[in-house]
Amino acid sequence: MKLKKINHKDIKDILLKRSNHSAISLQQIDETVERIMQSVRLEGDRAVYQYIKQLDGVELESFKVLEQEIEEAFNQVDASSVQILSEAKENILSYHKLQKEKSWYTNDQQGIWLGQQVTPIERVGVYVPGGKASYPSTVLMSILPAKVAGVEKVVVTTPVQSNGSIHPTTLVAASMAGADEILKIGGAHGIATLAYGTETIEPVHKIVGPGNAYVARAKKYVFGDVGIDLIAGPSEVCILADESANPQFVAADLLAQAEHDELASAIAVTTSEQLGSEIQVEIKRQMKHRNRQEILNESITNHGCIYIVDGLTSAFKFVNELAPEHLELQVENPFEQLEKVKHAGAIFLGNYSPEPLGDYFAGPNHTLPTNGTAKFSSPLGVYDFMKKSSVIYYDEKALNQVRQQVERFAESEGLDAHKESVRIRFEQ
Repeated sequence: MKLKKINHKDIKDILLKRSNHSAISLQQIDETVERIMQSVRLEGDRAVYQYIKQLDGVELESFKVLEQEIEEAFNQVDASSVQILSEAKENILSYHKLQKEKSWYTNDQQGIWLGQQVTPIERVGVYVPGGKASYPSTVLMSILPAKVAGVEKVVVTTPVQSNGSIHPTTLVAASMAGADEILKIGGAHGIATLAYGTETIEPVHKIVGPGNAYVARAKKYVFGDVGIDLIAGPSEVCILADESANPQFVAADLLAQAEHDELASAIAVTTSEQLGSEIQVEIKRQMKHRNRQEILNESITNHGCIYIVDGLTSAFKFVNELAPEHLELQVENPFEQLEKVKHAGAIFLGNYSPEPLGDYFAGPNHTLPTNGTAKFSSPLGVYDFMKKSSVIYYDEKALNQVRQQVERFAESEGLDAHKESVRIRFEQ
């Protein structure tokens, strides 16, 4: 991992280069995605089965998961894993229940009643990566906030394994979280099925969940026809550390993020050159004992760095310009420094709050804005599964008191039908 001294003048150039680190030509992906979308819209189930066979190498009689399959999954997952999922579920529920908004109304002025009605989205689709791996944490983090919001129907879709089934841990987590329907459809054809429906699947109103480049571009394609949560990029962590930090902890947390994939970004920002050197040594030492050697080596070499800054002011300037997905503050008195953070998806305070704690168990959502989008985006939450309607009531007397103002507004915009809509109510 590179060690680099920087000052405030370097920050803009560094971030510009980092913002382009994952840039690839998307034209071919977009062409494939559009072809899949059109096929599913026109041919429905037939196209979905064809893509499952073509892309997943599996010929299915039905892409819907049966209750019997869920029961078998519970028999395959050991009791201790089920217990851990149950504990994580309770933590996630407890946290997200605090996010739920309520409708409100006011009648401060006589004859006028205004308000905001908050209602859940009716049908939501949850995409869960799968195939060779299992991501029960994503299942819980996506379904539970929707259920807290009151979503009537949650449909989960995930890639099928080569044996024609879904990973049992994924099924167990989905069942525990309250999924109403589970589909064996991955990739862009999974997104198309959720967005547009088929003869046997009703379309949803919003799609959430991470995926590969094809899934991300498919979500972008359907946006506008349905809602989406966000377009996730490669995962990233930034660790801000001062002289009080433990280099072993910092190195371990950087590697934990880097093992996601080759494009993952793991960087440290420190006020201590000595600590930076110690982190560098620890990275090399600990990497030898990790399983995903090739991924770690490419991620750390190409997208990892330790930046040395002249003080915490420069460090926070860098952090806020970066707006990282995950930010760890391994500094003295982290609570006192918290207010200096303007942009970050999730903030982990102190030496004993490692990022994997947030990934799996603490309760806050792990679906977070990446690639600087924390400057204007938030973690996935209950609010993503709810919508708001304005409510307006004026009685006759109240409308009469403001009719001239409304009519003049309409005149100023040249909309005489708007004016007449008010005037006609008081026509003698």
